[in-house]
Amino acid sequence: MSARDAVAFEHEIPSIGRLWLRRLELSRDLPIIHDWVRRDYARYWGLVGKSLDQVAAAYTEIERRADVYLGFCGDQPAFLVESYDPRDDAVAAHYAAAPGDRGMHVLVAPAGAPIAGFTWAVFTTVMELVFSDPSIQRIVVEPDVRNHRIHALNRRAGFHYHKLVELPHKTAHLAFCTRADYRAARARDQATASDRLPSGPTAIAHLEPDVWAAANRALVGKAISEFTHEQLIRPIRHGHDDGEWSWFQLAVGDADTIYRFRARILSLDHWDIDAASLTKLVAGAPAAIDALALIIELRDPLAIDPAKLPVYLEEIASTLYGAAYKRAFQRHTAGDLVHAGFQDIEAAMTEGHPAFVANSGRVGFDARDYLAYAPEAGAPVKLVWLAAHRRNTEFTAAADLSYDELLRQELGAETLAAFRGELLRQALAPDDYIFMPVHPWQWDNRLAMVFAPDLAARDLVFLGTGPDSYQAQQSIRTFFNRSHPTRRYVKTALSVLNMGFMRGLSADYMRNTPPINDWIHELVAGDAYLARHGFGILREVAAVGYRNRYFEAALPKQSPYRKMLAALWRESPVPRLAPGERVMTMAALLHRDRDGVALLPQLVRASGLSPDAWLRRYLACYLAPLLHCFYRHDLVFMPHGENVILVLEDHVPVRAFMKDIAEEVAVLDPTRVVPDAVRRICVSVPDAVRPLSVFTDVFDGILRYVSQILRAGAGYPERQFWATVAACVLDYRREHPELAAKIARDDLFAPELARVCLNRLQLRNNLQMVDLTDPLSSMLVSGTLHNPIAEFAERATSERAGHLPGSELAARLQRVGEPDRGQRLAGEVE
Repeated sequence: MSARDAVAFEHEIPSIGRLWLRRLELSRDLPIIHDWVRRDYARYWGLVGKSLDQVAAAYTEIERRADVYLGFCGDQPAFLVESYDPRDDAVAAHYAAAPGDRGMHVLVAPAGAPIAGFTWAVFTTVMELVFSDPSIQRIVVEPDVRNHRIHALNRRAGFHYHKLVELPHKTAHLAFCTRADYRAARARDQATASDRLPSGPTAIAHLEPDVWAAANRALVGKAISEFTHEQLIRPIRHGHDDGEWSWFQLAVGDADTIYRFRARILSLDHWDIDAASLTKLVAGAPAAIDALALIIELRDPLAIDPAKLPVYLEEIASTLYGAAYKRAFQRHTAGDLVHAGFQDIEAAMTEGHPAFVANSGRVGFDARDYLAYAPEAGAPVKLVWLAAHRRNTEFTAAADLSYDELLRQELGAETLAAFRGELLRQALAPDDYIFMPVHPWQWDNRLAMVFAPDLAARDLVFLGTGPDSYQAQQSIRTFFNRSHPTRRYVKTALSVLNMGFMRGLSADYMRNTPPINDWIHELVAGDAYLARHGFGILREVAAVGYRNRYFEAALPKQSPYRKMLAALWRESPVPRLAPGERVMTMAALLHRDRDGVALLPQLVRASGLSPDAWLRRYLACYLAPLLHCFYRHDLVFMPHGENVILVLEDHVPVRAFMKDIAEEVAVLDPTRVVPDAVRRICVSVPDAVRPLSVFTDVFDGILRYVSQILRAGAGYPERQFWATVAACVLDYRREHPELAAKIARDDLFAPELARVCLNRLQLRNNLQMVDLTDPLSSMLVSGTLHNPIAEFAERATSERAGHLPGSELAARLQRVGEPDRGQRLAGEVE
C-alpha cells in the first residue's frame, strides 16, 4: 500500500470481513465514482446521466466543503462517503446547527453477487467513522422523502425524524442521531438480530448427555438431603458401610421406586450424601437419576399444590439447565479462584442459596436471555435509561448525596448532555424528569408494552443505553460496574420469577431505602466494637421508583405489577480496599468446581494457616459483628452468602461488608426511637423467635455447609468446628458483661433450635414465598434441631471461673478419637 492509500478508518465485521476507507483521490477514483452515480439506483445522488467531466466538477466542489472517502471491502471499492459540516450546507436554514453536528451521505456500490447484511455493515461502518471524532455529538441527515431504503437504515441506526424540509433539489426529511441514540439502536439491533433466528446450538451446547446426567445426579442428591433436613421425607437405613457412612434407601411414589445412597448425618441434621453412590430402581430394574422425576414422585409428601406444580417443575428444569451450563463452561477450577478477581469469582459461583433445591428458576428468561443476563454467563450488559416524569416518580438519596451529583458520578457529563438533548429534541423540559436505569430484559419484555400509555404520554421517555458495561451479580437483578468498578452497583426491578418471588422492586420501599441505610450506617460506623472488627455496610445511597397510575389505583401493594419500575444505587466495596486487599462474595465459601473440588479448603491452604486459625479469623469478621448488632442494637440482617462481601488479605478474611440492607434488615425492638422513615424496620417478634436470626440464618443457613466442606476438604473435625463457633460466642459474652441480661434471654447455647424450613415455604407458594410486610406470619417450622454448640455451655460455665477465653476453651474441648455429634445422630436415625 502506498502512502496515498493510507487508511483513514477501518472496521471489522465478523460476517463480512474488513471494511476500510481512505480519502477520495479524484484523479484516479473518478471512473469508479462516475460509474456508480450515473446509475438509476443512485438517482437520489442527483448525478444520473452526468458526464465524466460533470461528475469531476461536482466532486471538486464537494471536496471544498466536505471530507470525501472511498470505502473498500477487502481490496474492492465498495462505497462512497461524504462527511460535512451542516452549518455550511443549505440544511442549516432549517434548524439550529451546533458545533458538534456532522452531516453524512452514503452511497453503496452497485450490487454484484448479493452479500447478506452488506449494506447495513457499510452503514454502521460510516456511523463509526463519524463518531470516531470525539468532537462529533450528533449526525444530521436530510434524505429525499422518496428514498425509503435509506429511511429504513436511518431509523435502524437510531435517527429520529424531526420534520420535512424543502431543499434546492428535493423535499427531504430532517433527522438526527446522537451518540446515545446510536448506542441504544445498536444494542436493540443486536438483540433483534438474534431474535430473527432460533437461538439454536449456542443455547443448548451444554446439554450433552453426560453433563445433563451429572447435573441431575447432583441435584437429586441435594434434593434428598434438603427435603430430609426439613422432614418432608425420611430415608431408612439400609446397611452399614465403613466408619461413619451408612447406606440408606428412600421409597417414593407407589413404593415400587427406590433410591439408594451412601450418606453421613452431620450436626444440624445435615445429610452429606455421596452423589456418586446414588442409584434408582423401578420395579427392581435400574433407572436414570432424574430430578424432575423425583419431584413428581415426591409430590404427595412435598404437598405441592397441583396448580403450582408446573411452575415448580419449570424452576427445577431451569436450575438443571444452569447447573449443566456451569459444568460445561466453567472456566476456573477451585485452585484458579483462589487468586481470581472479584467478578471472575462472582460469575463462577454454583451455590448462592444452598438450602433451596429450585434456586435458579429465572422463569421468564428465554435461552438468549440466559446467555445475556445470567450471572454465570458473565456477559457485559449495558443498562437502558428512561426519563420518568416527576409527577409519577419519587427519587430519594442519602443525606450526603444529591440527584445531580449522583448522575454526574454515574453517567458523566457527556451522557447526561446527550440524555437531556434527547428530551429537548422532543420539546420536553429535562428538569421535569428523573433519569432512571432499567434492566434491558425488563424494558423489552415488560415496560415497552405494559407501560405503553406512559410512553405515549411522554411520562416515560426512552433515552437509550448508558456507556458503562455492567455484570449481573448472583442476586440476578443487581449489576456491578465493570467499566468503572469504583462506581456504584445498580439494582433494578426484574419481573422474573426466581426462588419464590417475582424479583421486582417496590416504589413504596424505594422511598425510605436511603434514609434506612443512612440510619444503619450511622449506627454501625459509630460503634467502636464493629469498627475494631472492620464491619460495615454497603449503603444503598439513592433510589427511584415510578408509579403506574393504573396499577396503583387497582392493585394491592404486594402485587408484582406495582414493582415493575424502580431502581437503587449501592456503594461498591472497591473504593474501600487497602493495598493488598481483595474482595469476594461469601457464597464463594460454599463453592465447588465442576470436579467437585471446594474453594474454601484451597483458600485455607493458600493462607498458610491451619483450618482452625482460618476459621477463627472468619468468625471474627462475620459472626462476631452479627452477634454485636443483635445483642447491642437489636439489629439483624439477612447474612446469607450473596449478601456478605468478604475482604481478604493473603487469602484470610479480615473484615466484611453487609449489603442488601433496606429490604432485608430489622430492628427487633418496636419501641426504638427512630426517624419516621426508618419506622418500618422496627418489628416486634416473640422472644423465642429472636435467636433465629443467628440459629437459622447463620448456623443452619451458612455454617452447616462450611463445616461439611472443611471436614471433607481439609480434614477439620466437625466437633472442633462447632467448638470454635462456640468459642466465638463465648468470647463475645465474656467481653460484654453489660449485656448479660439480653445474652441470657436470647441464649445461643439453648439445647435445641427451631427447624425453619425454607423449601417448605417455596413449595407452599412459589409465586410469593414470604409476605415482606409480615415475614413472621410466613415462617414454617418443623420440630427442632439439636444445637451443635449447646454441649459446650456447661463446660464453659465451669471453665469461666478460671477466666479461660472461649478461643482457648474450644481447643481444650477437642478430644482425639471422640465421636462427632454427627456420628451419634446417624445412629439415632431409623
